[in-house]
Amino acid sequence: MSKIHIVFGPQGAGKSTYSKKLAQEVNGIHFAIDDWMWTLFGADLPKSMSPKWINERVGRCEKMIWELSKNITTCGREVILDLGFTKLAKRKKFKQLAAELNIPSQVHFIKAPHAIRRKRVLDRNVNKGDTFSFEVTPGMFDFMEGEYQQPWEDELKDAIIVDTNTST
Repeated sequence: MSKIHIVFGPQGAGKSTYSKKLAQEVNGIHFAIDDWMWTLFGADLPKSMSPKWINERVGRCEKMIWELSKNITTCGREVILDLGFTKLAKRKKFKQLAAELNIPSQVHFIKAPHAIRRKRVLDRNVNKGDTFSFEVTPGMFDFMEGEYQQPWEDELKDAIIVDTNTST
């Protein structure tokens, strides 16, 4: 049966690496918001980063990703949503969207200590490996840390929790 996988956690926790591996394991389709944003809007980024500018475009991408996800699950394939999901409300929204269409969903919480995550992000800027979409400056990292909402106990009740507490 098709399923929507909602992958979330703080930046640098390993969400994209995990999501790509999960997509292979379940023969699913992986959607990463960073790839969409960079591909569609990277050339248009304003010099001064505006949360309003970014959020409007993220919302457009999420709308299209959701429409594609519905079509994919209708065809019997699983979908892995690697959309950041920094806010509890956004995680709830996508679970609710799936529930309204009777599409099973599975939450995956990916976590790692702050120091490891920061090092991963800064190393990714240099190495530009498989999960690199755009450079995340130390200031951007710090800003996003403040934006991230930790999950509540109820949110993790049926979640798959993955601790990537390694320096790789």
